[in-house]
Amino acid sequence: MNTKRIIGFGAAAGLSLLALTACGDNETASESSPVKVGVLTSQTGLLEAYGNQMINGFEIGLDYATEGTREVEGREIEVILRDTQTDPQVAVQQATELFEDEEIDILVGAADSGDTLAVLPLAETYERIMVVEPAVADAITGEEWNPYIFRTGRNSSQDAVAGAAAIADEGTRIAVYAPNNAFGLNGAEAFIDAAEDLGAEIVLEEYPAIDATDFTASVQRVIEADPEYLFVIWAGANSPWGTFADMGIKDRGITISTGAPDIAALHLMGDLVGMEGFSVYHYSLPDNPVNDYLVEEHMERHDGAVPDLFTAGGMASAIAVVEALKQSGGNTEADELRDVMKGMEFESPKGPMTFREEDHQAMQTLYAVRLEESDDYDYPVPVLIRELSPDETAPPVRNQ
Repeated sequence: MNTKRIIGFGAAAGLSLLALTACGDNETASESSPVKVGVLTSQTGLLEAYGNQMINGFEIGLDYATEGTREVEGREIEVILRDTQTDPQVAVQQATELFEDEEIDILVGAADSGDTLAVLPLAETYERIMVVEPAVADAITGEEWNPYIFRTGRNSSQDAVAGAAAIADEGTRIAVYAPNNAFGLNGAEAFIDAAEDLGAEIVLEEYPAIDATDFTASVQRVIEADPEYLFVIWAGANSPWGTFADMGIKDRGITISTGAPDIAALHLMGDLVGMEGFSVYHYSLPDNPVNDYLVEEHMERHDGAVPDLFTAGGMASAIAVVEALKQSGGNTEADELRDVMKGMEFESPKGPMTFREEDHQAMQTLYAVRLEESDDYDYPVPVLIRELSPDETAPPVRNQ
C-alpha cells in the first residue's frame, strides 16, 4: 500500500504526512534539496493503533524541533509514509521502494518487531540510517543490529530492568511469571539479573506456554512459593490476569508488579489497582516543556485526545532526526550522521535521551508507578513513585 499525503507547515494544524517524488541521490543532493525521511509503520493490521500513535507523535515532533518550519539547516524536510500492514513481507517491499524509488535519506519505524527485524538488513545494504521506533525486540539492538541502526524506543530488557528497579531491594522475595517464548524468557533473564544485583531473592520462575488457557497450576505454585512480589511479563489475549484475581493473589499478601501499558490496555487492568510496577510513558508522568508541548498540541490537533505511549516515542524519533541533521550541518550521508549520532543527546517528552555508543540504544527515563483509581480517569492511572534514571534502566549490551 502506497500512501501519499501532504504535510502542512503550521504548528497547530491537524497535519498529515507527505510523500513526494524522488530527487537526486544522497551523495549528489545539493545543500538546498529536501531531506527525505521515510516513515514505515503499521497503518493497518494488528498494530494499527500503535503505528498511528507513532505517526501523530512524529508530526508533532517535527514541528517542535523545527519551530514549525519543517526545515533544518536550510533544507525542507519531506516525509514519505508507508504502511507495513503489520506484515514483515510487506514491510520489506515498502522499505525497498522507499530506498530505491523514493531515494530516502533516513528511515524511521516500525511498530512491529517482526516488521523491523525484517527491514534492518536493508538499512545496511542501502547505507542509510534507520531510527527504530517503537519496536521493542532486544535483537534489534542486539544480535540483529548493524551500524546504521539507532533506536529511540526502549527495548524489552530496559522494561525488565526498570521493573526490577521499581520493586527489588535487599532480601525482597520475588516470583517471576512470563510466557515460554523469546519475549518472555529474554525479559525474565534481564529482570532476574537486575533484581539479584539489587539484592532480591528470586523464589520461583514460572513459564507457561504462550498459548496456555489454564493457568491454575502455575498460579498455585506462585501461592506456595509465598513471594512478596509477583513480577509478570505478558502480552496476548490469553492473559493470566483473571486467574490471578480468581485465586486471590492480592488477598494472600502478594503484590503483582508489571508494566503499566498504553491507555487502551490500562482500561483492562481494574483488577490490578494497587499494583506497583513501572511505566514507559503516561502523559501525566513527565514534567518538562517537551511533554507539555506534546500534550497541548495533541489535544488541539486530535479533538481533545491525549497522547499515548507510542505518541511520545514518535515525537522522540522526530526530534532525534532533526537534532542529527543539525549536528551534521544538514549532511545526510550515513557516515556523517553515524558520527554525530553515536553518543548524541537529544530532547524527548521523557526528558533527555542519549544514543549509547556501543549499540545505539537510547538511554532514557522510565517510571516507578502505582496503579490507582482516580475520579479524573475512567481507568486505573499510573501514579508516579519516582523517576527511574537512564543509568538505572540501562539494558545489557547484546550486539557484541
